[in-house]
Amino acid sequence: MADATPVTVPLINPNESEARLALLAVRNGQAVQVGEPVAILETTKAAHELVAEQAGFIAGLRAEVGANLSAGEVLCWIAVAADWQPGEMLGEPASPLEGRRATAPARRAAEQAGLDLAEFPAERLITEEMVLARIAAGRRVDLPAGPFGEADLVVYGGGGHGKSLIELVRTVGLYRVVGVIDDGLAPGSQVLGVTVLGGGGALAELRRRGLRLAANAVGGIGVAHSRIQVFEALRLADFECPPLIHPTAWLESTAQVQPGAQILPLAYIGSEAIIGRGAIVNTSAVVSHDCRLGDYANVAPGALLAGGVEVGEAALVGMGVTVHLGVHIGRLARCGNGSVIAEDVPEGGLVRAGSLWAERKVG
Repeated sequence: MADATPVTVPLINPNESEARLALLAVRNGQAVQVGEPVAILETTKAAHELVAEQAGFIAGLRAEVGANLSAGEVLCWIAVAADWQPGEMLGEPASPLEGRRATAPARRAAEQAGLDLAEFPAERLITEEMVLARIAAGRRVDLPAGPFGEADLVVYGGGGHGKSLIELVRTVGLYRVVGVIDDGLAPGSQVLGVTVLGGGGALAELRRRGLRLAANAVGGIGVAHSRIQVFEALRLADFECPPLIHPTAWLESTAQVQPGAQILPLAYIGSEAIIGRGAIVNTSAVVSHDCRLGDYANVAPGALLAGGVEVGEAALVGMGVTVHLGVHIGRLARCGNGSVIAEDVPEGGLVRAGSLWAERKVG
């Protein structure tokens, strides 16, 4: 056995590359046995107990309770001796930007084929299916030649949110989806009968051929920066992103919806509410009167926002969250599923799933 084995942060949720250290059950020098708890990690959707996979002594703890840790980051080591200390090389965790999050079968398949995982989008968990599809593709798809009509539209993203948007567009009947852009799917494959035309590199040529409308189908749960990057790529390629509103959603006449925003089935938008550019109001969510959703904000299915709530840029309000009257949720904050938000959430704040956020009222 090596002198020490690193204890790394797992990828708990494929859509979130970070987890909050909610509880630390060990200290440096403490002896542990196989299966003993080391820490509890939380994302907006789940809690995960990290346990010792071998017996030994805890060394080199690198974080305190409340810290946000990236998947793959070293939390500590389990050493064979109580006085072992990590050296300088062991002390530096690998940067998540140096590689991609991938399953073990995906890494094996990519290695055998000589495929560079850096070719895949950084925000998505790379599966064996994705790698095999990329290997099998090995070809380019001829892009539609046009001419394109004023109602023709390309969807950027072929995952779950992409499927929802394709269905929405078909139901609305105002636009026609002519293709899917996705950096992780094989060109020529199909998403609900729509052909994948390639990755983001195809945008410039599609625009040159006259296509002008696009929908951003990157959902942004935990990876808001990826959704923003897609909007920027579409802007640079001179695409327009119209607001998409499902016919079963109800918007009061004084509500405002900015370009690129998406209102999904059965959502409600109240009087004088403002839905920012690229924001998502998902299925059955309620955004009451005078609410303000910042650009790229994401209100998940079943969330309930009382009147006058402000949600900052790229913030996430999870499934079934209840937000009290007049509360402000800061930029890039994340409110876990089923939580109750009774007080303001600071910029970048993380509210645990199922919890009551009322810090100023406690104690």
